[in-house]
Amino acid sequence: MRRAAIERLLPAAYQRAAGPGSVLGALLDVMEALHAPDEAVLADVDALFAPYRTPDGFVAYLTRWVAMDHVVVAPRADAPLPLPLGRLRDLVAHGALLARWRGTPYGMRTALELATGVTGFVLEEPADRPFHVVVRVPPAAADRLTLVTRIVEAEKPAAVTVEVTTDPAAAPAPDPTTDAPEPPAAGDPEPPGTGDPEPSDAGADGPEGAATGVASVRAVGRAHVPSPASPDQPSEEPS
Repeated sequence: MRRAAIERLLPAAYQRAAGPGSVLGALLDVMEALHAPDEAVLADVDALFAPYRTPDGFVAYLTRWVAMDHVVVAPRADAPLPLPLGRLRDLVAHGALLARWRGTPYGMRTALELATGVTGFVLEEPADRPFHVVVRVPPAAADRLTLVTRIVEAEKPAAVTVEVTTDPAAAPAPDPTTDAPEPPAAGDPEPPGTGDPEPSDAGADGPEGAATGVASVRAVGRAHVPSPASPDQPSEEPS
């Protein structure tokens, strides 16, 4: 609050005594200086609660507001976060969406993809084991099994048991020094399949221009998430 505003709140006799160089005038100047830091915070207080504007040290606190604090659980208060701040901000920004779809395959996949930055999580319910879900983790996220398991345990329905497994890594690329075919001799016909490929109508993102990766629909915030089932399709119920 400015000095002039504080002075207007005083009785008339005090206002007359708060002239320049007076003791009361000096006290009002001190009050204005004391209020300045708090007023600067209040003037931009909405930034504290905006996922992409809040200070780095406040992001983990905001996860409690959207029931995603299980992601940052650590044995020590000074332990580093288990995922980059950018992904943590994405989780906070999509907290309402994740809460709406919690307990469904879509909600679990979305939470896993936002937290790890990796797509390709597969959820299966074996026919011989009802109320049991197998979560297959893609190789790119195999080094984050602790984080994945914590998210799966929090996002699954309470009556469902889960099993987290990793998909086998892709086969290693052939060694060009040992597996490369010998060049054809001069005059030999060119073997089939070695010429220039025919042009394809498919786009760079896949057949019929379908985009790959995390998704097609922008929700709240900056990260993209997969779109849920369309309205004419039955929604995913908890297993």
